[in-house]
This record gives sequence, structure tokens and C-alpha cells, in this order.
Amino acid sequence: MSAMKHIASPSSSGFLPNANLVEISTEVCQQVGGIYTVIHSKIPAMMRRWGRRYCLVGPYNPAAAAAEFEQGSMDDIFGQAARTMRGRGYDVHYGRWLVTGRPNVILVNTQSVMHKLGEIKYFFWEHHHISIPDDEEVNFTLAFGHMVREFLWTLLHQTQPHPAVIAHFHEWLGAAAIPDLRRDRAPLGMVFTTHATVLGRYLAMVDGGFYDHLPHVDWQKDARRFNIEARVRLERAASHGAHVFTTVSDVTGNECRCLLGREPDFILPNGLSIERFSAAHESENLHRICKEMIHKAVMGHFFPSYSFNLDRTLYLFTSGRYEYRNKGFDIVLESLARLNHRLKQMRSDVTVVLFIISKRPCRSINADVLNNKAVMEELRRTCEVIKDRLGDRLFQAAAMGAMPDLNELVDEYWRLRLRRTMQAWRTDRLPYVVTHDLWDNGRDDVLNQLRASRLLNAQGDPVKVIYHPDFITPSNPLFGMEYDQFVQGCHMGLFPSYYEPWGYTPLECIARSIPAVTSDFAGFGDYITKHYPDCEKNGVFVIHRRNHSDSEAAEEMLNYLLGFIKMDLRERIAMRFRSQTMAEGFDWHHLARRYDDAHVLALSRSGS
Repeated sequence: MSAMKHIASPSSSGFLPNANLVEISTEVCQQVGGIYTVIHSKIPAMMRRWGRRYCLVGPYNPAAAAAEFEQGSMDDIFGQAARTMRGRGYDVHYGRWLVTGRPNVILVNTQSVMHKLGEIKYFFWEHHHISIPDDEEVNFTLAFGHMVREFLWTLLHQTQPHPAVIAHFHEWLGAAAIPDLRRDRAPLGMVFTTHATVLGRYLAMVDGGFYDHLPHVDWQKDARRFNIEARVRLERAASHGAHVFTTVSDVTGNECRCLLGREPDFILPNGLSIERFSAAHESENLHRICKEMIHKAVMGHFFPSYSFNLDRTLYLFTSGRYEYRNKGFDIVLESLARLNHRLKQMRSDVTVVLFIISKRPCRSINADVLNNKAVMEELRRTCEVIKDRLGDRLFQAAAMGAMPDLNELVDEYWRLRLRRTMQAWRTDRLPYVVTHDLWDNGRDDVLNQLRASRLLNAQGDPVKVIYHPDFITPSNPLFGMEYDQFVQGCHMGLFPSYYEPWGYTPLECIARSIPAVTSDFAGFGDYITKHYPDCEKNGVFVIHRRNHSDSEAAEEMLNYLLGFIKMDLRERIAMRFRSQTMAEGFDWHHLARRYDDAHVLALSRSGS
């Protein structure tokens, strides 16, 4: 404790009133993956602690910056450092991130230093014995790291004596500056957070016994096998060079010990800014409104072929990066195939629609699917016109005291138009399983499992599938809604991941009062089982995949889904309320305090 006596105490204006915090990630001001959610959602909590002594650094992407970044004046310490760098020929942009809190942000254009790439690679070999191949992603990482290092050194020289600075790096892509900063004894504290190890993600995709084999992995051999040795060496150099090393869950902590050779100093669970979600009393109304929007998409997809009772339909979904095994898509599909069989046996009148949302290479939306949507809109417009005309004429007739013949109230033209539109609406083919024309339809793992399981949207199957290999956005012609609205309108999210260092998707579900399935291999699921023993009642069901076969995991999820289907509406509403209450424990207001400890320790260990 004596080593920390020189660290200032917390104050209402920030955690360390004499220090500046710089948070570095390649997902600042651009959404690439889950780290964007970590940083973006944490900003209000960080601004409350640090105020304008907090700055983020990311790469300059003109397309993303146009929507998320606002150029600002350079009148504070961060802006002065940016101006100095620009004077030395670096392309650096300073301003505000257009999110809640509007934090300071520095965006660096890596293209402005690509001419130095040979020199950068030479010194990485000279100083750290890391050989860098000609790889686009690694080249970008080195260029970004070089500019981050230059910015931090420039920042340190803005005042004399140098300001107290903590640099918090996220993921290996954002941490290439660490090895040289540590070698040159830069007077700042460095924290490195890995959200998933490079090698772990590759191994988990091909090794069904990944967690059992983890203690025995030869990291050099396997890194070479996957042709990712440079990435792995950069990640190891960052983890060993940082003053404080952290990760997001105990699951990933064990992975770091085995694959990176360093024990994490802290586990920093990911959270959300829960206050931005709807209040509990509003969530049920939002669920109803958003569910009506999903009804329209489902009608457009299925009703040209056959119809079913939407009031007796449950919407389940799975989503995320397309990692068929890692994300648990295989378990979801096996469980739903079994559910289809069981519901048939039970002669249930419930229909289950499973949405699979994962971006895949495709040519376009399927022409028939798009046509169905267009014809449905025409049918809706026709019905609206008839309704308006019928309403006016019905009122006039009733006001005159006559009981009208309803058939005579609609013009022949509109009756004919309705009949023709209804004929164009109908089709003899089954509803498509996938909404888009995939580039590699025959080798898509999800499609192949759907074919093998006979989940092909037959009329007699109670389980239907819509595989949507694209993002859900308001401009999407099939859904026309925000992804957040889509989640709010569903009944449950399914994420029984095999490899998931944390897992935001189930947390985002319960924050919106939507029950979710996760697994004990996911960081979130592991955390839930340790801290919330009654999680199942609160709408989070953790599938036991550790020491269990895939078949056992699928059967466990099947039984949970059957129990959920048997619930009445009142029970499901009560569960949704409890889900949102549990989510409040994951607000950054609580979890950001763990970052405080990491930042204090980093500054202490650096001796700054």
C-alpha cells in the first residue's frame, strides 16, 4: 500500500484529480465488433469520473467519422498535443465523439505513416524480436500503434513536469504501442485489456475439446499452424509490457494464463448504461409495439404460402458474428429441431419463429422475398382505401336510418383490385429459409444444418426459421426497424456460446426485459452462475456446456424452451420485469469502479 500513497484520492470531479486518462481502441468512433459497445456504453460513467481529463484515441475512418465525430478546437492539453503532431506532418483530428457525454477524441489517419512501415517493422524486430509479415491487418495495427505512441509522448511533453497520464489499451489491435513505450520507460501508467485472445478464438473454432486441451497448448506451434504468429506475438508483448493486465471474465482469464503466459491483475466485467433503456413500466408497452412491427415482417414472409395464429406465436432469435460453433448456432438449431418434433407430438397450437441474424456475404435480397413484401404493402394500401371509403359511406347510410348492404358500399373497381392483389399475394412454394441470395449457399453451415434437420418451413412444422444474413436497420426493406426494436419485440434471445469471452447479446436482452439463454462457457454466463444463483427465475438460463456433450446441451435448452412455451402471458410478463431488475446490476455506474482500481495500480507501478 505504501507505493500508492502519492496517488491522489477520489474527488467528485474525477477519480484521480491530477491525472489524465487516455483510452485507446480501433473501435473508437466506428463500430466493428463488441468492443465498440464496451467503450461507447461506458462513456457516461467515465465522464462522471474524469470529465474533460478523459480522451479517447482511435483510427480516422472518414465514412464513420462523418456520422460520429465533430471537429473541435484545440485549446486543452489533448488538443495541443494533436496540434503539435499536425505540425510535424501527422494527419491527426481532434474533436468530440457524438455520443452521450461528448468526450474528447483523437482520430489518427494511419495512411499518413504507411511510408514508414518498413522502418516500424525493422525496429519491432530489433527491439522485440517480432518478425512482421506483409499482412494488411497487422500493417494497420503497427501504423496505428506508431501514431498512438507518438501522440502519448507528445502529450507527456505538453507541460513540465510532465502530466500524470494513464493509457488504457483495448485488444491487440489497439495495443501495438505498448512494447516500445515500456522499453523506453515512458512516464505513464499502462493498462491493457484483452477481450479475447487471438489464438483462443482460432483454436475454439476447430477444437471440440478446447477447454480441456487449453493447459497443454503449444502457443508457438499453433500460432504458426494458423499463420497468426505475428498477431499472437504482438498480443503477448502487449500483455507483458503493460503495467496492469486485465480481461473481461474468469473464463478468458484462464485462457490468458495458458496462451499469453500472464495472470490478469483484474477481471473487468462488461456493462451497459442501463439508464438509457426504458423504465420497467414502459418496457411492456414497447414490447407490444415492436412485436407488431415483427408481425408485419413475418406476415410478408410466410402468409403468401400459409398462415398461422400470430397471437399464439413466439419469436426467438440468435445473432452475432458468424462463428457457427463459437456462437452456439449449432446448439440453437439442434435444440429447435428437437423442439419442432416435440411440439408436433404434443399437438401444440403454438408456433415458434426463430430468427438467425448474422452478416454473411450475399448478392442481394431474394427476389421472391422482396416481391412478397411489395405485394403485402400494396394489399395493405388497398385495404386502407377500402376501409376509408367504407367507413364514410357506412356512416352516411346509418345517419339516414338505412341498414346498408355492405357489398354495395365498395366500388366494383376496388373489389376487383383487392381480388387481384390477393391472387398475386398467394404462392404454392414454401417460405424461404434464408432471405438473401448467399454467395456460398451450398457451404453455409447454418443452411446445411437446417437442411439436415428438415427445418424448411413446411406448413405442418410448428417451428419456422428466418435466416437473415444482414443487419437489421430502419432502411432494411424487410424489417424497417432498429435492431434494438427488433430485440424488444422478440420473446427470447438464444446464445449458448462455446467460445464467448463476455457476451453482450444476452445482457442487452435482459436490459430490454427480454429473457435470454447463455452458457457457462460465456464470460457473462459464468459470471451469472457465480453471482445470481436464482438467475433462471429472472429470465437468464445458463446452459451447462462445461463437461457436457453438445447433445446434452441441446437437450437442456430444449427442456427450458418447453417450459417457457408452457408459461401463460402473465408469467412471461412477470419474468420480463424480473429480467430488467437483474440487468441493473450490470450498469456501468457500478462496474466502472473496477476500472478505477486498475488505473490507480497502473500509475503506481509506473512510478509516475
